[in-house]
Formats: sequence, structure tokens, C-alpha cells
Amino acid sequence: MKINIIGAGMGGLSAALALHDAGHQVTVFEAVETIRPLGVGINLLPHAAVLLEPFGVVDDLLAHGVTTRELSYYNMHGQHIWSEPRGRFAGFEAPQISLGRGDLQMTLLRHAQSRLGEENIKSGYRLDAFRTEHGQAIATLKRTDGEIVEVSSDILVCADGIHSAARQQMYPDQGLPRYSGRVLWRGVTWAEPYLTGASMIMAGHQSQKFVCYPISPVRSDGKQLINWIAELEVSELLDREDWNRVGNRDDFYPEFKDWAFGWLDVPGLIEQAEGIYEFPLVDRDPVDTWTDGHVTLLGDAAHPMYPIGSNGATQAIIDALCLTRNIEAGGSVADILARYEGERLPATAAIVRANRQNGPEQCMQLAHERAPEGFDRLEDIFAEGELQDIADRYKQLTGLKKSA
Repeated sequence: MKINIIGAGMGGLSAALALHDAGHQVTVFEAVETIRPLGVGINLLPHAAVLLEPFGVVDDLLAHGVTTRELSYYNMHGQHIWSEPRGRFAGFEAPQISLGRGDLQMTLLRHAQSRLGEENIKSGYRLDAFRTEHGQAIATLKRTDGEIVEVSSDILVCADGIHSAARQQMYPDQGLPRYSGRVLWRGVTWAEPYLTGASMIMAGHQSQKFVCYPISPVRSDGKQLINWIAELEVSELLDREDWNRVGNRDDFYPEFKDWAFGWLDVPGLIEQAEGIYEFPLVDRDPVDTWTDGHVTLLGDAAHPMYPIGSNGATQAIIDALCLTRNIEAGGSVADILARYEGERLPATAAIVRANRQNGPEQCMQLAHERAPEGFDRLEDIFAEGELQDIADRYKQLTGLKKSA
């Protein structure tokens, strides 16, 4: 089967690897002329990592990043609320990997270029429109030099992000992404390891939160690269989401300047950051269908969600492998895409909605509501088993299940 993919992000490149490995003719079209590493840190969860292992990707990722050991939640006073082991430390077959977003994308790109051939990863082609005609998906693409070209395939997979041109054609009245009322400031800082040196932590509550995790091995000077996110309520929506939009430290630093917990120096991480980027917390409402004829959506084009629970890239990769599996199961293109959508659309819509309610981070919000000045004993504010139930419900929802 001939399959064209729009978008060389995590979802599009994972789909390219899986579909090529299954014996299909695959071409990827990316809008930018030169694909460069963008963004700061990202987490690849074990139920996505295990899907990438057959392509030799995971070992390369481990060389760049950190095998996450545990995830811990704290209140804004640095008091511990809940911890749980992650990845292989929790008994999963594959690790959770914390690394640079650019390292993940460029590793997937190198593997895709090697397997598909560099000539089949075409940059500088932006999707303008699509149609299904005579049993083929026809994509109209606009090159960066202005030339218009058309390409055909049995299936067109549109993994072109939250501002997807394909989704816009399917839903012309969808409007701008839905703004949460919160802004993320993101940065990376070389600092000495904290806690286990492989710890992901979240502190605060819904309106004032700090997240950080290491994304590189420890250097010879004893420091490692720490990715961090500071989040605050901000009433006014920024112009547009952009991984490279420069942020202003003064807009958020005063709210975190006293967050020196002993085990973590939050103000120090912010002060010593190599750069700061600003990003509004946005998503889109789930839609009724991702498919139009021989065209379907994947990843952020299909289900943009808040980056809660580290599910953005992971769910896109799961989409890619699910689509491949359904193509391999056979049937008409209509049947294939209906099965893919039937499996993935309800599952990801549930995650979008759960993330709007803070997903597993509910424990921090509850701690803040019940004990805003801190607590003497955790059992005074949480019932026995309540924290475990919060964690387990989200894992069940997102497919993060321990292997048998």
C-alpha cells in the first residue's frame, strides 16, 4: 500500500517507521525547509517506548536521556504527597525516558531517513488541501518556493500538529485552540542532580506549579541538564503556540523565588537557565471523526491535549502503531480507518477531558485545597487508598498498564 504522511514530528515519523517496516511504500512531507530540534524536555512513557524498540530507537534515546526512576508530587511548601516508580523500576518491559524533545525527534528522523531513504523524507512541503478521488487520497502541497504540487496515495495520514491544515479543512469552524487560562514557562539548566538523579517531580497546585526532571546523563563536572516548567494562571491568551517563543523571567519568577526546598532549589534553576520559552496551555475539543474518505488524522492533529501525564508524544506514537496494526489486519481503506478511529478516538478524547481536570496531578490540587498552609501528617488530609486510586484511574485511562 502507498501511504503519504504529512508531518515529521513524533507521530508522523513513528508511523513512517512502523508502516515501512510492515512493507508499505511511505513518503513523509514536512512543512519546514530544514528540520531542526525544537523545544526543551519531553517524556517517552514505557507503553510507547516498547513500540519503538523493534526499530532500534530506544537504545539511541537512552544514550541521550535519563531512565526515569520515580515520579513524586509535592505541595508548594516542598512537602511530599505521593511517589510512584516509573518504567522498568515499576516492572514495565520498557523504560520511561526523559530527554530533550529535539533529541527524540532527531533520533526518529535519523532512523526514518536510514530505513525509508532520505529521498522519502521531503521537507519544505506544506499541506494546502486534500480530497479523495477515484479511490486515492490526493494531497495538494505548497512548497516553500510557492510551487503547488499534488501527490496521491492509498491513505493520507495527517500528523501536522495542533494547527493541522487537514483538521481545519474537516472542521472549518473550529476556531483557535482552547486556552486553559494558564501559561507555561519552560527552560533547561545545568545543575547538580537532586533526589535520585533520575527523579521527575511536580510541586504546587493547579494555579501555581513547578515541574522538573533531568534530561541528560551527569557530566564530568557533576552536573546534568534539568528541564523545568513553571506554570501560572494568566488571563490573557498569547498570540500563538511556538516552541521558540522567548519568555520573560520577570513574568513568573517572583511567584517562585521562595521555593527553595532544601532538596531542590527552584529559584536557582530559574535564575541559571540557558534560555526561557513561553507557551500557553491549550488543547482542542474532541471531534466526532478523524477521517474523511482516504484521509485520517494522527497525534496532535487528531487530539491535542494538555501536557499532563506526559501523554502528548506517547499517544501519538500509540496512534501510529495502532494505524499500522489495522492496515495489516486488512480490509478496505474505509474499514481500516474506521477500526483505527474506533480504537483511538474514544481513548484519546477521554485523556483530553481527564487532563482538563489535572489528571493524576489532582493530588496536588486536593492537598492545596485541604491544607493550603501545609500539613503535619499526610493521613490527616487524604483517606487511606485515596492517592493510589487517583494514580490508578489515570493509568487505566491512558493505557499505562504494567506488563504481566
